[in-house]
Amino acid sequence: MNYEKNARIINDDIFDLVNKCFSEEKSSRNIESRVNFFDTYNDYFVLTDDGSYSINSKEINHKIETLHTSTGAISESFEKFIKPMKFDYSKNIAILDICAGLGYNSSAAIADFIKNSNAELKIDMVEISKATLACGLLVPSPIKEHDITKKAIEDELIKQDYAALNIEKCEIPSNIDIKIFIEDARKTVQNLDDNTYDAIFLDPFSQNMAPELFSLDFFKEFRRIIKDDGIIATYTSSAPVRAAFIECDFYIGQGPIFGRKQGGTLASPNPLMLDTSIPKNDEIRIALSDVGIPFKDPGLNNSSEYILEKRSEERHKARHNTRISSAVKTPIFLNCEMDDEKLKRRVERNLVKMNIPSTTSPEAKYIVECENNYEKKQNDKNNSRNRILDMQKKLKKIKVKIKDK
Repeated sequence: MNYEKNARIINDDIFDLVNKCFSEEKSSRNIESRVNFFDTYNDYFVLTDDGSYSINSKEINHKIETLHTSTGAISESFEKFIKPMKFDYSKNIAILDICAGLGYNSSAAIADFIKNSNAELKIDMVEISKATLACGLLVPSPIKEHDITKKAIEDELIKQDYAALNIEKCEIPSNIDIKIFIEDARKTVQNLDDNTYDAIFLDPFSQNMAPELFSLDFFKEFRRIIKDDGIIATYTSSAPVRAAFIECDFYIGQGPIFGRKQGGTLASPNPLMLDTSIPKNDEIRIALSDVGIPFKDPGLNNSSEYILEKRSEERHKARHNTRISSAVKTPIFLNCEMDDEKLKRRVERNLVKMNIPSTTSPEAKYIVECENNYEKKQNDKNNSRNRILDMQKKLKKIKVKIKDK
């Protein structure tokens, strides 16, 4: 199976129907197949609570999910990817939209830009699947600015010989430049210029489906292409993702909570661009346990399976050696009294293997000492990144000190 087919996320049935629709458009030069597609195959689209449509994913681990939260597909774009930004709309803005899908995130960005700016907007949209982008042409536009994105998608699909007809009548404003890359995002980022983007929207379906788009090596490219005050937004609160950002010299913060129990993640080279710390227990687990080991993709060309397997191997090697076991969330109990005796025995068995005698030992208190100063509001000194690095340094010092004895 080639990477493009493996990476494509939309449901197999609608994938085939969309390809058939545009193949018929090319052969017949008739607009009917595209114009009537949504009404004909409405059951394949999922109406979300704000009136915008999503699409079902293909079956993954025996489950089919929608590409967006049921709370609202277009609302999710505004809440998770636009509101956290701190754009200076007196200046030109550049955005990289990775896994652009139906074009909702870019459309939300365009809407916010038109409302606030007379400058210039550059959006680079990256999506590996032509059929997924084509779905963006087939769904009803949830906001009028989606028509602008649709026109850019149509132009590119015609250029790629996937579509044939200019049906979208909306004109792209002269101060908005939209470029679409239909390829592996790992290839795209390597060819982008340094210090280019004010924002990066990172919206793959899941880290287990596409760990290559959450890897340490991928984020190293982000660090190169983002501006010093730029912000990356992603929906995930995953420990390996946040750990990778930190290792690539980003500060991290909590993203908005919308349609999920936890907020996503924001990252920036500048700590002053991020207002909210990630939760305390998340910091501790990232810093000290094997769950905080990032995905790695040296060469930016490995398969998802390879990346997941190698991380699993690295976690196994690190556990009880350089990292505290993530079993029963052991590190979060450091410097805590425990009433549950059964759980306490399990936790302290894991700690002893790292030369930490108990949850309330001097070593335990020393390692998580910085968390005594935890504040939800971040600043340039007291923030999630600095606390995580402090705990990692102290764990290493305790391990080395006791080993030398």
